[in-house]
Amino acid sequence: RSGAGAMLTALAAAWSLLAAAFLTALLVLRRASGGRPDGGGAVSGLFQDLVRYGKTKRGCGQRPVWLRLLQVPKRWFTHFYVVSVLWNGFLLIWLLRAEFLGESLPSWIQHVHRALGRDSQSKDVGNEHFSAFLVLLLLWLHSCRRLAECLWTSVFSNGVIHIVQYCFGLGYYIAVGLTVLCQVPANTRNRKDLSVQICWYHIVGVMMYIWASLHQHRCLAILANLRKSKSGKVVSLSHSVPFGDWFESVSCPHYFAELLIYISMAITLGFQNMTWWCVVIYVLFNQALAAVLCHEFYQKNFSSYPKQRKAFIPHVF
Repeated sequence: RSGAGAMLTALAAAWSLLAAAFLTALLVLRRASGGRPDGGGAVSGLFQDLVRYGKTKRGCGQRPVWLRLLQVPKRWFTHFYVVSVLWNGFLLIWLLRAEFLGESLPSWIQHVHRALGRDSQSKDVGNEHFSAFLVLLLLWLHSCRRLAECLWTSVFSNGVIHIVQYCFGLGYYIAVGLTVLCQVPANTRNRKDLSVQICWYHIVGVMMYIWASLHQHRCLAILANLRKSKSGKVVSLSHSVPFGDWFESVSCPHYFAELLIYISMAITLGFQNMTWWCVVIYVLFNQALAAVLCHEFYQKNFSSYPKQRKAFIPHVF
């Protein structure tokens, strides 16, 4: 069990390091810009290219040719959710069979559990099986919705992302699925009935997840409709100021909703899963960095941009 604790601590530390990296990037960016929405010029072009994407890359100025060669279309975001739907769907099927049919997990998953010391547990503790299964289901449904929105709702401009950002995004959903999997005790015996396993925090987490997901979809639809006619035809790829729903309070409510979705999963896990809270902290700083860059873009390019709007968290930040 001490080995299990050490490995799970290492997993939490890895997410914490990622969170610290994005927090550092946010602080460096803000210091370099002197708090001004123009982005400043003190930070190297490579750093700017790695933290910015899409419309916010305009704050980098004219980038060297070698940097422009290392970019891919922003619309390739769709690939992230294709990978997530396939990979986390695969993990979900195996957990479903283990949870409800009593089948053994694949040998490679059992190797992961042994590495984490999870198979040393003699029984399920604190509904971990069902909680992890539910979180993986929510993560998969989230990826399915985002994939559908990328394909049929969102209207992508000609914006780009760095190839490093693209590769990181592909690996992210694989890593987050494995993080959920590592919370599951390998033993599938001595389980309580499903009706007993459903706890109040499962209900609260799922309700919060649905609420945040609905708002995220509405905000993404608002952004897409800025580029469409009333008939639904795409008429422009330019950027406009969005209004409605949570846009009245923040510039990037879809990023705020993403944070709430991950918090809802932490609640579903029963509040006490420190590894997942490290994932939440990573999402907080990752989305905060993107939101600040978008907020600065709006302030710089639209002189009448609503002054009461915050960048990320309503009335706070």
